[in-house]
Amino acid sequence: MNNLSRLLPLLLIVAIATSASGKTPNIVLILSDDQGYTDYGFMGHEQIETPNLDQLAKESTVFRRGYVPTALCRPALSTLITGLYSHQNKTTGNDPARTPANNAHAERASKDARELLLTHIDRTGALPHWLAKKGYVSFQSGKWWEGSFERGGFTEGMTKGYPNPGGRHGDAGLAIGRETMTPVTEFIDRSVKAEKPFFLWYAPVMPHTPHNPPARFLNKYLKKGVQERIAQYYAMCEWFDETCGTLLDHIDDSGIADETLVIYVTDNGWIQKEVGGYGPRSKRSPYELGTRTPIMFRWPGKIPPADRPELCSSIDFVPTVLAAAGAEGPHDFPGLNLLPQLKSGETIERDTLFGESFAHDIADIENPAASLLYRWVIKGHDKLLLTYDGAPGYMRYPPQHAEPQLYNLKDDPKETENLAEANPAKVEELSALLDEWYVPEHRQAGKLAPPAG
Repeated sequence: MNNLSRLLPLLLIVAIATSASGKTPNIVLILSDDQGYTDYGFMGHEQIETPNLDQLAKESTVFRRGYVPTALCRPALSTLITGLYSHQNKTTGNDPARTPANNAHAERASKDARELLLTHIDRTGALPHWLAKKGYVSFQSGKWWEGSFERGGFTEGMTKGYPNPGGRHGDAGLAIGRETMTPVTEFIDRSVKAEKPFFLWYAPVMPHTPHNPPARFLNKYLKKGVQERIAQYYAMCEWFDETCGTLLDHIDDSGIADETLVIYVTDNGWIQKEVGGYGPRSKRSPYELGTRTPIMFRWPGKIPPADRPELCSSIDFVPTVLAAAGAEGPHDFPGLNLLPQLKSGETIERDTLFGESFAHDIADIENPAASLLYRWVIKGHDKLLLTYDGAPGYMRYPPQHAEPQLYNLKDDPKETENLAEANPAKVEELSALLDEWYVPEHRQAGKLAPPAG
């Protein structure tokens, strides 16, 4: 046997190993719905039990200071699927308000305003479209607002969407987690059998209302002496955690964990009230308990487990996933590709994040500023909120402060002491950063012109 003949088997082994190590990863997004950033075992909650997400945290790079730019269901999901801020993709709220502006748009297009709102995703494109060009199959389950799953570029899914019955935000897809896990596990099995890389959108309406958990979870918290409404929410958090365990166990048991990038984030925060409903500084607000969320990345053998102190945002999701998949979008994205730093452990060279809040109902589906209520910026541990006079629409908790709000999150994580008046230079510095980000075509609430005369 000559030297080349001896080398060929070795070269083949090296080639196979190189190919396997560079395999395009599966992408799994786990998206919690209406959950406070404190409400996990690994985030330090003393009563809520989340063993499966605690284990995920141990296996992941965890950003405890993660954020969503807009703390409301549909805008938060729209950012995750388009990679754009709400003022860029124009999906700033959950529903179009019945305003003269929207009526005019609808009349010109001879369409319902709700259908016109769906066209925003047609203009921007969506992550599944871009992944498909690299051979990905994709599956939508759970919360989904943008019409049918096909409209978002998913190759498979559960949601028929508007104008079908129940199509506002998910219809049949809303059964995932609460009633069944079979659609997602069967999709994973089909994809593995076909040797196709896949993207899974797992967005159950959990722990979102209705807070109707199984008795086995509820009774656990009632026995701890937790007030009933609070216990119902705590039990929902644990029920959601159980479904995450089912999904993660299926990935691991299928032997694909090492080739699967799992990313975890919440759409917005939540403060459960004893009388029902949520507190005013949570969902829909720019405050920490509205917009902050843990963000986790698990990719065994590629991303080492770590607890990262840097700021992270869901705006980073799309560019990071595209980089992992070797795919490209149609334009540049405002977020960061975190993959190099996630793999190397090097510091992320960014100390500033931006966000914005709008009315629940969209005053003008073509003019985001018409519904603008807040812009906010965090630099290090300093956080500035500026209030705007956008139409409140269906705003359950309208802004209480017209003046700037400045908080030191390190010393005052609950944002109880407004430092703006005592620190005008810091307010000016952070306001300038907001204007570098973008300047809205609307009036700042604290700088309104005096009435004539």
